[in-house]
Amino acid sequence: MTDDPFRNGEPLEPGSVIGIIGGGQLGRMTAMAARQMGYRIAVLDPDADSPCAQIADHVVQAAYNDRDAARELARMSDVLTYEFENVDADAADAAGEITRLWPSGSVLRTAQNRVLEKGALNRHGLPTADYRAVETLEDYMSGLKALSGPWVLKTATSGYDGKGQAVIREADDGEAFRELEDRSAALILERFVPFKLELSVICARDANGHTVTFPPSENVHENSVLDVSIVPARIEPHIAEKASALAKQVAEVLDVHGLISVEMFLTEDDEILINELAPRPHNSGHYTIEGCLTSQFEQLVRVLCGLPMGSVEMPQPAVMVNLLGDVWDEAEGKPGWAAALSVPGTSLHLYGKAEPRPGRKMGHITAVADTVEKALHRAKLARRKAKRGGN
Repeated sequence: MTDDPFRNGEPLEPGSVIGIIGGGQLGRMTAMAARQMGYRIAVLDPDADSPCAQIADHVVQAAYNDRDAARELARMSDVLTYEFENVDADAADAAGEITRLWPSGSVLRTAQNRVLEKGALNRHGLPTADYRAVETLEDYMSGLKALSGPWVLKTATSGYDGKGQAVIREADDGEAFRELEDRSAALILERFVPFKLELSVICARDANGHTVTFPPSENVHENSVLDVSIVPARIEPHIAEKASALAKQVAEVLDVHGLISVEMFLTEDDEILINELAPRPHNSGHYTIEGCLTSQFEQLVRVLCGLPMGSVEMPQPAVMVNLLGDVWDEAEGKPGWAAALSVPGTSLHLYGKAEPRPGRKMGHITAVADTVEKALHRAKLARRKAKRGGN
């Protein structure tokens, strides 16, 4: 790696190496966008055959907390990023001492801890659900009294897709606390938000502080895992504008360089509360590949390499449906991809994972159409055909 050309305000030329910590599907799709633009990819992951490793130029096979391996990745890279926020922050910092890491280690640490995350947002006047940090049983019991129920108790770190959390309908004697305390040294108790919609907005911010937001996505979850993303979200224009403005504020106050996804609740009173942050490409942004003139993955590459950001204009509505391992189970191991793709306007993305398991994200289908309703119908029909094995 040569001296950082950003010091001279110069973009990274094609042929430069983008290092990615984490080899999952988000890294894979980032790598695919980078390759299209002529950049090379190095990846660090414990699995030498991870989705991103399958198409990378260089693979460092090591645990995420291996600082020497992180430094090795940094030495072969001109810029670094990460594809999910549960990588080891100390190792990421070690790599960031050698070459530029975007988003920064401080952003990563904030997003890794729900208590730090909500505290940072609240200090800047950004709205979240009421919460209390919980380290002891006494903290938990006092939190139940201080916040009106029902509540959600979560691990402060390492939770995703609904893992490491429990909804509490009535005050208990500490049962929920005891069930989760073994998973994390720190927990967070939040007031349950009776929302009418879940939204997310992905914001890109470059080295000069310019921000661009993708259209808000309306998200539907099943068993705490994202199932469907609908764009444009079926909300009033002023709500969409407010959601986008909040995402820009988050990117600015945290000084994000790269992408950050802001997950939000829309309450019955049309109040927007920020739920969680993800400083990387996001599952709810997969629709951008077919739905926007510039995908979230290409936008990240542009920011990382110092290139002008692309247009996020949507020529037509798009709907993304997740493909979990359950699809393979229902299709007896042979999903009907040909039948799924016979539905007009559909595109199939499989992530290169060898073993389909229930709940595991294996791919997604995106459908575009001239109306949201038609795109939603097409996406769900295509997935249904895949589950039936083409029948």
